[in-house]
Amino acid sequence: MVGQRPAVTRLPSVPARSSRPVAVVLLSGGIDSATALAVAQRDGFDCYALSFDYGQRHRVELEAAAAVARSLTATEHRIAHIDLRALGGSALTDDIEVPKDRTVGEMNADIPVTYVPARNTIFLSFALGWAEVLGAADIFIGVNAVDYSGYPDCRPEYVQAFETMANLATKLGVEGTRTRIHAPLIELTKTQIIELGTELGVDYGLTFSCYDPLPDTGRPCGHCDSCMIRAAGFQAAGVPDPTAGRC
Repeated sequence: MVGQRPAVTRLPSVPARSSRPVAVVLLSGGIDSATALAVAQRDGFDCYALSFDYGQRHRVELEAAAAVARSLTATEHRIAHIDLRALGGSALTDDIEVPKDRTVGEMNADIPVTYVPARNTIFLSFALGWAEVLGAADIFIGVNAVDYSGYPDCRPEYVQAFETMANLATKLGVEGTRTRIHAPLIELTKTQIIELGTELGVDYGLTFSCYDPLPDTGRPCGHCDSCMIRAAGFQAAGVPDPTAGRC
């Protein structure tokens, strides 16, 4: 509800901190964020994963996020609770129909109603706050500017602008520790992301991508933009989607 302090779920307890550099990784439970976590692990970071229960209709993705965090041995996984239904304005948080069975041209024609106003700005702000608490200078986000349904907060210029702001707005930045926002997938196609994640050992069978899960079973609809982009990515990569009936 509006005015309430955001709650935080901590899953599970944290092992002792290692000598590796620390990074906060935004983790939704989908293909891109799972791959971003694997990249951060590959690059030698001690990864703290952060997910959001923000009132999304597809909150089943949080179960996927927890499974991915365990599979990729994140040091800690937290779920922050912020109810963006109080603002609405998106098919993911409001009583607005999710588009189905659209062509690639239709997906790229305009910003779709599945865009959640300022979502990545909100998520990155939480990640920035946790990074300060952890003394971390690195944040990973799995945004993509190629197969991304036209969201304005998935573009390189947005990521760069947020990084500039982060270094003006934080105690760490003022004291000389530069925050870096890593978007390692931003110029990759969905197919390339799947190929990269497969090389890094990501278990895509744990991930979930659907925007509009079936209300009776929670299974993917198979027809929203996200389901269709996922299916096309696996097909082009020549890799079977291990979810076998889930998207």
